[in-house]
Amino acid sequence: MPLPQAQSLDIRTALKQGIHLLREADVPSETLAAELLLLHVTRRDRAWLYAHPEEILDSQILDSYFSLLRRRAAGEPTQHLTGKQEFWSLEFEVNPDVLIPRPETEHLIEVALDRLAVRELRAARDPKLTGEGLTIVDIGTGSGCIAIALAKELPAAKICATDISPAALAVAQRNATRLGYSDRIHFIESNLLSVFSKVGARYIVPVLGNQPSPGPASHQSPLFNLIISNPPYIGRKESSTLPIEVRDNEPACALYGGEEGYELYGQLVPEAALHLKPGGLLVLELGHDSLLAVRPLLETPQWTNVHVTNDLAGILRVLSAERTSS
Repeated sequence: MPLPQAQSLDIRTALKQGIHLLREADVPSETLAAELLLLHVTRRDRAWLYAHPEEILDSQILDSYFSLLRRRAAGEPTQHLTGKQEFWSLEFEVNPDVLIPRPETEHLIEVALDRLAVRELRAARDPKLTGEGLTIVDIGTGSGCIAIALAKELPAAKICATDISPAALAVAQRNATRLGYSDRIHFIESNLLSVFSKVGARYIVPVLGNQPSPGPASHQSPLFNLIISNPPYIGRKESSTLPIEVRDNEPACALYGGEEGYELYGQLVPEAALHLKPGGLLVLELGHDSLLAVRPLLETPQWTNVHVTNDLAGILRVLSAERTSS
């Protein structure tokens, strides 16, 4: 796709050209992408940009802008080009090591907070949540967006976040540090909840501020009040149907849950049952058309109060359940 040579252009013209170039390349949401890239290279906010449409941009800024447009047209996500994505009104660093946070994943946070508040009401306690007495683990934390959003909303909660990828954990740790939550979240390399079974309370309970139970088989004593996860749920058989920005730019370990996509839930749900306290909550993001395969995993004596929540588009998005005392 030919791009114009850098020249003296004002903001209005540069933005129009950017939108046109991305539209010609069939880039989705081309207006927003062009705008975000222009905001990035000018280091200005949206209000300033639209208040100064006749501001002349120098050639260096234009070179950077059209270079980023070329990369976006070739399939790189806008978020990788700017290095950031907003989630829960917080700005997160993102790169090819982590899944880009999606707006629909905010429903996961909403469901978790709502169900925690309902639990307090049932116990005749104040439903205003501080997180006091709660231990939480975010499975497959990626950029850390879920764990950090919960740390923001539940300032007294003790939070762990796991990921199988050391590179992802490094991004999550940087986000927690930059946003001021690094002392609130303990990041651990683990395949789902396996680290807690292997080392048990001797390793993690002191971090959460509790007393470890005696003996090496401490995983028999559940640790958590809330287990939350946006697990990989795309089927590998669907990979060819994914947009190039997803298929070629986001980490496979964060995308694919198996050939069908729902296989990982079959491991995660039983592990969660072992590590939740009685009355504890499991909150999971659902993949497209995965409910029929996943819901039966919760139709056992270990689970009660199973709920499914739609997102704003009416798509079945969040599956949540409460651990029984059995």
